[in-house]
Amino acid sequence: MICPDNAQKPANPFRPFAGLAHPREVIRQFTPNWFAATMGTGILALTLPQMSGIGPALTPVGQGLWFLAIGLFVLFSGLYAARWLLFGQEARRIFGHNVVSMFIGTIPMGLATIVNGCIMFGIGLFGPGMIICAQALWWVSVAMSLACGVGVPYLMFTRHRISLDGMTAVWLLPVVAAEVAGASGGLLAPHLADAHARLVVLVVSYVLWGYSVPVALGILVILVLRMALYKLPHESMAASSWLALGPIGTGALGMLVLGGDAPAVFAANGLAPIGQAAWGIGALAGLALWGLGLWWLALALFITVRYWRDGIPFNLGWWAYTFPLGVYTAATYRLGATLHLGFFGAVATVLTAALALMWVVVASRTLAGAWKGHLFVSPCLATPQ
Repeated sequence: MICPDNAQKPANPFRPFAGLAHPREVIRQFTPNWFAATMGTGILALTLPQMSGIGPALTPVGQGLWFLAIGLFVLFSGLYAARWLLFGQEARRIFGHNVVSMFIGTIPMGLATIVNGCIMFGIGLFGPGMIICAQALWWVSVAMSLACGVGVPYLMFTRHRISLDGMTAVWLLPVVAAEVAGASGGLLAPHLADAHARLVVLVVSYVLWGYSVPVALGILVILVLRMALYKLPHESMAASSWLALGPIGTGALGMLVLGGDAPAVFAANGLAPIGQAAWGIGALAGLALWGLGLWWLALALFITVRYWRDGIPFNLGWWAYTFPLGVYTAATYRLGATLHLGFFGAVATVLTAALALMWVVVASRTLAGAWKGHLFVSPCLATPQ
């Protein structure tokens, strides 16, 4: 059968970006949502080596995932920078979009997982010089976290059209970035050579925790009210139910890590009593937040079963199944080490296995969607300005 010249030929499924009108649409349609893949990959890299019994054997896998997270972050940064250079007018529309703008927070959070990997893997692979690299990158993540933590809410208050029934857990993303940087600072501080520098990083990390966690918990209160009044959000936002676990898990991890650092860091600066108090507060606060996270974890599981039973389409939002679970898992490992209770290590190992399985599912579908091109969609372009 001979097709007429003006007939539309079907797209070649083996050609990359077949779903796009032109390959340059990859840049034009690129949004910060993609950095969630860096977050999910980075947190899996950090939790695998901590698995009970088999953790040391999985360290090379964790290292490989850390390198992958670095590669993804560099790639995504290049694509997003290119969008601003080539399509600047359209890129600015993100500040007026009440959903996509929230994902600006994924950029510093993705960077924080790379910083943590510099400490966990980089020092052993490349030597103590990685501490300087980690410190520099950490300050960059701090600056970005502080900026998006107040900048995006300001846009919500002045430009975005917001309604309670349209609220989802994505409101947490710009706010949570600061506490992620704070927890990362807790991992960095003990490796600094100078006692004063350790104190500075620790104090800044506590400030970042306070800058973020109370606001995030306030948002969670409103989220519970929204879900009670208006029920579950649209199926396209199904994975957002897991985002609530993020600030809780990171908040617990931050308290535990910073509290563990506090005795030595404060004592080295003549503030030993504060350090001892911080250790106790960190342990109790971490335990209490872990309990709150357990409630959200159970609720998220019930909600997910309900969504998946009816079938939900894949989108980049599925990465929300990974990072929140990952930070809660990391907090569980740290809680077990702090309290010397093997129960938490066993629970964390089960959670890590679930995280790894979900990462495989989401990563494979993301790779397939990126190859076809249909995941490159910028909702900002469809919004009238």
